[in-house]
Amino acid sequence: MEFIELIKAPKVDNVILRRPLFPRIEGTLCVTGHHLILSSRKEDAQEFWLLHRNVDVIERRPSQSQFTGGSIVVKCKDFSVLTLDIGATEDFINIGDSIEALANLDVPGLLYPFFYRSLQPIVEDGWFAFTPESEFSKLVLKTDDWKISYVNKDFKVCDSYPEAVVIPKSIPDEIIVAAAGFRQGGRFPVLSYRHENGSVLLRSGQPLVGPSGKRCKEDEKLINAVLGPGKRGYIIDTRTQTLAQAAKVVFDWQSRGGGVEPETSYPQWRRVHKPIDRHHNLLDSLAKLIEGCNDTASTMDKWLSRIESSNWLTNVRDTLNCACLVAQCLDQDNLSVLAHGSDGTDTTLAVTSLSQVILNPDCRTIRGFEALIEREWIQGGYPFGSRHFHSVYALSASTLKNPKRKYAPTFVLFLDCVWQLFSQFPCSFEFKEQFLLTIFQHSYASQYGTFLGDTVCEREALCLTEKTVSLWSYINRPDIIHTFINPLYEPNPVVIWPSVAPPTIMLWSGLFLRWVVDQTPNEKVWIEMGEMREKETELRRKAVKLRKELLELEKGAKAQQNATPRT
Repeated sequence: MEFIELIKAPKVDNVILRRPLFPRIEGTLCVTGHHLILSSRKEDAQEFWLLHRNVDVIERRPSQSQFTGGSIVVKCKDFSVLTLDIGATEDFINIGDSIEALANLDVPGLLYPFFYRSLQPIVEDGWFAFTPESEFSKLVLKTDDWKISYVNKDFKVCDSYPEAVVIPKSIPDEIIVAAAGFRQGGRFPVLSYRHENGSVLLRSGQPLVGPSGKRCKEDEKLINAVLGPGKRGYIIDTRTQTLAQAAKVVFDWQSRGGGVEPETSYPQWRRVHKPIDRHHNLLDSLAKLIEGCNDTASTMDKWLSRIESSNWLTNVRDTLNCACLVAQCLDQDNLSVLAHGSDGTDTTLAVTSLSQVILNPDCRTIRGFEALIEREWIQGGYPFGSRHFHSVYALSASTLKNPKRKYAPTFVLFLDCVWQLFSQFPCSFEFKEQFLLTIFQHSYASQYGTFLGDTVCEREALCLTEKTVSLWSYINRPDIIHTFINPLYEPNPVVIWPSVAPPTIMLWSGLFLRWVVDQTPNEKVWIEMGEMREKETELRRKAVKLRKELLELEKGAKAQQNATPRT
């Protein structure tokens, strides 16, 4: 397939771009293989660039006049909405067809990251900054109970896991292979995090118990090996008890009948259900939230009612609540935890990664947070390619066109929860809000290859490390990373316990209202805080220098006094 086949109108003059909070631009619209580019062709050279990958859906609004074109409303995955006014009917039709075809292009090799070349030298190759071996070695160096295993070499056991995984040292590979057959998607229990007190956090897919109550002794042996003699642990299930039990009789293209771990087979483990919405329910919740946020013409009461009825903030609270429970088991009760939902690739990852942000101060630094995303989400098997192929505006068409492709904003939910932690503990995070917004933006549409594909197996087949640039290579450049540093940051080595009381869960205006309400005042505040912090640092440096000079003068005065002969 060639781009020329999809571009029916490469250039159209006299197009008007209208966006909330921005002045309108009138000029020439160019359609390339990867971008929409509108240039005013004037001396001030106003330009607007939009990646086709960022387009969620378009709406065509033909003009009432028979001989003129119409308006194309472009709704984007980053929640922005823009309007293109096109004069000629033929151009109106051709531009609409071109945008739709290019936005829904599902051929990985034709996506922009495979064509993008960084103009700046790469100081650190982000593809190799957080390898599984280097990250997992941090988990196993402090103990002799765990090992890095290559039982998943060539992804032959589980195609959504990396080749290197951390498992109990006492468990041979053949038991792992058998246990994988008993877990959804082959996602056998693996080590996600080891707390400083020795308690551990595992994650997996649901057990394939089925209606007959199937057992797997290898799976039981693997999980029980985590616990010491007389120790107990918790299984945190992110589904309701009803859904978990109903999964036993669900047979579809992905599952052979799931369920929960029977207490009789896992007597050392206590199961707790902490339900979190997922897939279409979560996407529907976010769609209602965005619809409510964009309704600027409604009254205050109606606007607040729409935000509340979307249940998005309830989902945020439920996720934080579940993560706090996991953190409490690990830190305060010194009990190990196994977390899973059904497939173990969505809410499971949100809970395990959020628990680590709460417990581990390293995850609250820029590089530590990057490593967490790489380890838990990208290497952990979150299907970014499928989940982020569409967003809230394309909700109505998602289940009709491809019932197997489940679009879901689980990663957005996780970022929102991190922002809630940041807002409650603003001095405990090395990064500021813009860092989270940048990661959100690139997870849906990017010139970098970090979030392409669904699994590590897919990404290796696409040769992303050789053919694309990593997002971390960009963020970690010295001239870029300093723009994400929180001027209020003071390293906090202790666990942070957030409040999940309703008054403390806030709407993330920097994400959900940034195209509706001008965020410039907030940005100016952060700039001023940064400048004040720089001045404070400079003044402290001068004070230290003056103290040293004063000490030198005092030493000199004493030496001179001692050298003076007494009369």
